[in-house]
Amino acid sequence: MIFRQLFDSTSSTYTYLLASRPGGEALIIDPVLERVERYLKLIEELDLKLVKAVDTHVHADHITGLGALRDHTKCITVMGEQSGVDVVSMRVSDGDRLSIEGISLGVIYTPGHTDDSYSFTLPDRVFTGDTLLIRGTGRTDFQNGDARQQYDSIFNRLLKLPEETLVFPAHDYKGDTVSTIGEERRHNPRLQVRSVEEYAALMAGLNLPNPKMMDVAVPANLRQGLHQEEVARRGWAVTAEAAQALVGQPGAVLIDLREKSERERHGCIPGALHAPYPDLAENIGAGGVLHELATATGKQLVFFCAYGERSAMAVQAAQDAGLGQASHIEGGMAAWKKAGGRLA
Repeated sequence: MIFRQLFDSTSSTYTYLLASRPGGEALIIDPVLERVERYLKLIEELDLKLVKAVDTHVHADHITGLGALRDHTKCITVMGEQSGVDVVSMRVSDGDRLSIEGISLGVIYTPGHTDDSYSFTLPDRVFTGDTLLIRGTGRTDFQNGDARQQYDSIFNRLLKLPEETLVFPAHDYKGDTVSTIGEERRHNPRLQVRSVEEYAALMAGLNLPNPKMMDVAVPANLRQGLHQEEVARRGWAVTAEAAQALVGQPGAVLIDLREKSERERHGCIPGALHAPYPDLAENIGAGGVLHELATATGKQLVFFCAYGERSAMAVQAAQDAGLGQASHIEGGMAAWKKAGGRLA
């Protein structure tokens, strides 16, 4: 496995780049906007293809690199379903799997630092965001933080992992790079408490100043959506209500860009063709199934995804490939369900 731990000294943020092999798909966790050019250079040097960019939660101490990485690489952006971010490509929930080629991470909902905090596991390591730090824990006094929830997340979820599990947090302010679950259980001073009440009292007494970037970072990080308005302005969008009339029509084919797990969890539009977003370039290129479908039959290609971000990028790519009949469903499956669209 390719694994890189990258550091932003301004915000003391760790970013993690993972891939199963050279030349393969890659995933990045907690990217920082100011470091995006470095990430892109490293991805190029390692001959990787970035397919997913993940934030463990809405950060208050730096502006996320999710949007910039999406714009540069057309990758899928990922956050937890509780996140207040306007639009991300994929939202995960507790118990899901977050997968790329050769790597599958477990998804654990670990609220407390914020109400949208998640951790991600591999068999030998866990990426804890700001929930569990090395010899510390994330503060719980803003962004709907809750010390009791964090106690539960740490003691009843993270500390249940095997003792040898490596702990990789989103921040460190002392120069440490990695710990283990066993080390933190024994030596983390904030975990040497006898009850949830004692932990809550400890966290309430910290009296920490707000992060310097908080007033800038939080509003910026809540606005990550691709501007679907531009796609609509060009006439490449249909509403969910209008898309319902296209189901079963011979002149149109609805194309589901979501992953198998999303389809199983949230349902499918009847008759839609499943063509996952990571295969888009191949499918719309000469000889690809969608290219042939559009050029040989003249069918209108109507892309959709979970919230409209992947499909907006897909319709732009299809138009660039000369498939002028391409459009997408504004707001994706979320809009479809809101409009009362049928599900298979």
